[in-house]
Amino acid sequence: MAAPDDRVRDVLGAAPLTDAELRALLLDCLTLWAVQGRVSVDTDGEVTIAVPEGLFALARADEAMRPVRWFWQTPERRAAGRPPRAAPSIVAALSALRNAMGAEGGAMPRIGAG
Repeated sequence: MAAPDDRVRDVLGAAPLTDAELRALLLDCLTLWAVQGRVSVDTDGEVTIAVPEGLFALARADEAMRPVRWFWQTPERRAAGRPPRAAPSIVAALSALRNAMGAEGGAMPRIGAG
């Protein structure tokens, strides 16, 4: 049975992000990380994140490459002719991009006494 929105679901039943959802997620992340930037999606689905430090990229991995799901690229790696790095999840890719941008994470809630 097809998903209600006709997107193919993965093994765990999660629907993949659309280009618009991915762009919105990245814009929210830039805001949370206090990074000024623009996010654009090309016709192949590759996302470009333009920030003062340069152009970062995020792209979906081909299904045949599972468990790799995402590839991310930094300006430094691109300039050195190095291939994009692989990430097993969107969370891992976002964390790697945040660290590569030198951005701060959001406030960390703490639970417990202290």
